[in-house]
Amino acid sequence: MSIAIRNISKQFGTFKALDDVSIDIPSGELVALLGPSGCGKTTLLRIIAGLDFADQGQILLDGDDASARHVRERHVGFVFQHYALFRHMSIADNVAFGLRVKPRRERLAEAEIKRRVKRLLELVQLDWLADRYPSQLSGGQRQRIALARALAVEPKVLLLDEPFGALDAKVRKELRRWLRQLHDEIHVTSVFVTHDQEEALEVSDRVVVINRGKVEQIGTPESVYDHPATPFVANFLGSVNLFHGRVEGGHLHLGEDALALAVDSRSEGKAVAFVRPHEFDIVPGWGADGGLPATILRVVSVGPSAQIELSRLDGELIEVTIARETFHSLGLAEGDRVSLRPRHIRVFQAEALAA
Repeated sequence: MSIAIRNISKQFGTFKALDDVSIDIPSGELVALLGPSGCGKTTLLRIIAGLDFADQGQILLDGDDASARHVRERHVGFVFQHYALFRHMSIADNVAFGLRVKPRRERLAEAEIKRRVKRLLELVQLDWLADRYPSQLSGGQRQRIALARALAVEPKVLLLDEPFGALDAKVRKELRRWLRQLHDEIHVTSVFVTHDQEEALEVSDRVVVINRGKVEQIGTPESVYDHPATPFVANFLGSVNLFHGRVEGGHLHLGEDALALAVDSRSEGKAVAFVRPHEFDIVPGWGADGGLPATILRVVSVGPSAQIELSRLDGELIEVTIARETFHSLGLAEGDRVSLRPRHIRVFQAEALAA
């Protein structure tokens, strides 16, 4: 089922949660709504589900206006962050709940309900826990049961609100990989809310970046990360170093230092620039042509990468990440003077940062 979000706005008192939001989600796609807390992403998810209603705009499901439909009429499955499982019911009964509370004319025979529950528990790889209770399961297992329960009613749209937010980092990583594999099997149109950039980039087909109730950018994980449309997206997705300077004559001028820009650099004038930590080359010594002079303050060399904190001459801090072997081959140590050469600089007009 496709989802078309058309000019949705929602206000709570004087707070504007959503401001003229429009998004198209093709059938079978897995889309992440990504943004900081309070940006409006959960409000939008609830409006899609029919748990909340917009002040203006439309929700179209397969081209039909569902804006005024009750949640029961939208054929959506909803997975909450905190599972919402019934503690007094077994795992099998939790999964079967949505099927058993259907009106009698729509309800399946009990034997068919049991068959469907068994199939779903096998799908989430927890059929061996059918007779246990939620308190006997780990957080990751409970979240998978919550997902099986949402899928039991065969929804046309699956909505997930911070589904892994209550879990520790290792379990989150395992579950998001599992969710991607599950989606590739069932192909139900899915929308999930997260503030975790790594989660959104790893799991989704497309990412919708939201800030202050507005859509900043929509695109594939690669496009929003490598080609951010706004300073907010550049700053929000992954670690970055922020520079304030001026573009002139094909260079970014930072005080007395100048960095060459690509031919297609933005128009001249005051600018903000972003460089990711892994996009720097380090050259020993100050004065290397085209580099920023800096002094190494601290090095954390654990695992395959060396995380380096440096200070520019004006005291501004810079973070750089290079391969551990490369760092050691340079023979560098804390206190050494180096020149930093950025391989890629994303430049925006200074006014865009305040927009």
